[in-house]
Amino acid sequence: MTSLLVLQALVLLGLIATAIMVVLLKDLLYCAICFAAFSLLLSLEFYLLQAPDVAIAEAGIGAGLTTAIFIIAIRGTKRYEEKE
Repeated sequence: MTSLLVLQALVLLGLIATAIMVVLLKDLLYCAICFAAFSLLLSLEFYLLQAPDVAIAEAGIGAGLTTAIFIIAIRGTKRYEEKE
């Protein structure tokens, strides 16, 4: 196997791991951070598949803008455990 195939396999395993973490984690902030990691790994995979324009768009919008919007929205909510 070439080093590119090994790198793609590692990125795909990372994508699966972060997707499972997004689904299973209870804390929304941790989910948003894992989603940002998922988006960064996805942009790396797009770059490895020789689609740099899609990789740049995914990194900028998916990892950057969407994560910022999620964090701002989470900041505006209360934690379930907190008493009013």
